[in-house]
Amino acid sequence: MNAKRLDAVFAFLIAATGVTWFVGESGSAGPAAVSLILGLAGVKGWLVIREFMLLRHASTLWNLVVGGWLAFVLAMIATTYWKALP
Repeated sequence: MNAKRLDAVFAFLIAATGVTWFVGESGSAGPAAVSLILGLAGVKGWLVIREFMLLRHASTLWNLVVGGWLAFVLAMIATTYWKALP
């Protein structure tokens, strides 16, 4: 494992979490805020899966299965949000 890469990924995860927190605490609402939060959640999830769960070294099939699961969960959350809009 490359310690510098893991440190960089960890720093990005902290920064992205800070942005998400700031968006939530600032009272931002609406499709733009939700898109930003879900986008960051997707990137963060993919980085955790690839770097900390070591899927980067796994077969293409495992990458597709786990990446598809992540995309499905995010799509269901987004669909639920957009269907609930007036």
